[in-house]
Amino acid sequence: MKFMVRLLVIWGVAFSGSLTATDRPHIVWLTSEDNSVHYLDLYFDTGAPTPHIRKLAEQGLIFDHAFSNAPVCSAARTTLLTGAFGPRIGTQYHRPWKKAPMPDEGRMFPWYLRQAGYYTTNNSKTDYNVIDKGGWDESSPKATWRNRKPGQPFFHVQNTTITHEGQLHFSAEEMATVKNRTSSEAVNPFPYHPDTPTFRYTQARYHDLQMKMDDHHGDWIGKLEEDGLLDDTFIFYYSDHGGVLPRGKGYAYETGLHVPLVVYVPANWTHLVDAELGSRVKGFVSFVDFAPTVLHLAGVAVPPHMDGKPFLGKGVAMDELNRRDEAFGYADRFDEKYDLVRTLRKGKYTYMRNFQPFNFDGLWNEYRYRMLAYMEWRELYRAGKLNEAQGQFFKPRPAEALYDVETDPYEVNNLAGDPAYAGILKDMRQRLTDKVKSINDLSMFPESFLVEEGFEDPVEFGRAHSGRIAELVDIANLSLMEFDQARAGITEALDSEDPWARYWGLIACSSFGETAEPFIGKARRMAAGDRENLVRVRAAEFLGLIGAEDPAPVIREALANAGNEAEAFLTLNSVVLLKDLKGWQFDIDPSIFPAAWRSAQRSNVNRRLGYLNP
Repeated sequence: MKFMVRLLVIWGVAFSGSLTATDRPHIVWLTSEDNSVHYLDLYFDTGAPTPHIRKLAEQGLIFDHAFSNAPVCSAARTTLLTGAFGPRIGTQYHRPWKKAPMPDEGRMFPWYLRQAGYYTTNNSKTDYNVIDKGGWDESSPKATWRNRKPGQPFFHVQNTTITHEGQLHFSAEEMATVKNRTSSEAVNPFPYHPDTPTFRYTQARYHDLQMKMDDHHGDWIGKLEEDGLLDDTFIFYYSDHGGVLPRGKGYAYETGLHVPLVVYVPANWTHLVDAELGSRVKGFVSFVDFAPTVLHLAGVAVPPHMDGKPFLGKGVAMDELNRRDEAFGYADRFDEKYDLVRTLRKGKYTYMRNFQPFNFDGLWNEYRYRMLAYMEWRELYRAGKLNEAQGQFFKPRPAEALYDVETDPYEVNNLAGDPAYAGILKDMRQRLTDKVKSINDLSMFPESFLVEEGFEDPVEFGRAHSGRIAELVDIANLSLMEFDQARAGITEALDSEDPWARYWGLIACSSFGETAEPFIGKARRMAAGDRENLVRVRAAEFLGLIGAEDPAPVIREALANAGNEAEAFLTLNSVVLLKDLKGWQFDIDPSIFPAAWRSAQRSNVNRRLGYLNP
């Protein structure tokens, strides 16, 4: 199998290499960080003006439905470079404990461009979750196309951190003394945000950063013009995912996944685009499609390991493109905060599957809460000063949600319980379930298990365990039934010889909450003596969430017996959840962990311990 894949890849590069440099367009990516469509006036009247990007659109296309597959940088960027879904290839975790190899002996797409004669440069962020075997002629803050050979085609990435989340980590003193260019009165707070001076100031500051980002990219467009390259260069502008005000970056909502995308079409290459320039594209594209699109524009065969398909280039008909109406999203771990969310956007509806709905969105994440707006939001919730939409961020979520994004662009009105949408809900649920099973979603196993057993070859591991993964998905989906319907399935799962079936059976119990009280006795026995450490943790978590038993003794013992750092880390996520949601107290002695787990400055374990033991 792998030998055949390798032959296909070599054939594709060799075939494309028969072209000469003059037969290929140049391609440039201008990227910004952490901004969704909601912040640009190209998409929302309340967004910031971006005249340089708008100018690109006049000789190009605005994509109304472009999506990052993941709402956080390393997982999103790895999807871009591999053209493959993160949960399929083991790259879905932000800051992985162990980087995955490329699937099926493939390479990140710049490598294929290099084999076809392109000069490839990256300025300058990498942040990949796969083992990088090369692909860039130069990757540095000084990288530019100007060092290529005469007449050589090039692919260049120009990234800027101007709109990055860290730009909003200002102090209260700065907020009091530094005036934004945009007035706080001129912005419109999102409906799930409290309307406070802090939130308005933060949004106004971010509005300013959008304009600054546009000027930055305008300078790079000017360099291309100076070099006489605009007539031969496709220019993509997009954001690496959504953000960055609270509930954006890191969360699989529209504000975390729906990104701006503008593609400038050069005069000498309009024959590769079947669309009227200056128009808007309604069809759906996502990050898995970007690598295939660049390769296709360059005349390079798309390698078989990629999940996406081209949305521009020879043979791509606009009628067909505009019929594409689905985008798949995933959110797993951002630094120390674990979750497991999968989304399917189809047409005007988004279906969100919260596989662990008790892991409320606002669970503590140190980097998130450096932002004053995040801290204020949390304080207002604890003081009881938020309405229902504003307070949902700090409460357990439903196991599934359905949103009509056309009428509810900020996703605050869950239609899943409305009988009028029962048919749509059923269809979307099945489509999402089929998608998760079809890609052999590796997140059905705990990350710590994958680190030990699955990350030598995640794709092959997923294939070998495809049936097992499907069974775990079915167990997880018991939480979507009425409890009386699910009870027999939960019983079977808890009695299974497969530890991860027991694991998901207990997560289903936690999802049902107090309704699952008939399983208290079983959970107590499992917490006391299950053979798998993490199953004991999930049993104690269920008991703690419904107030049946103090989870601290079992979890402290599980932490002391953790087989690896990732296991301890996942367990600490449960500790923070139980502390903040239910008030359980934990006295965790850091010395129970090996020194190596605590040695790295600002390591994830240390972040959790710092929060629990301030």
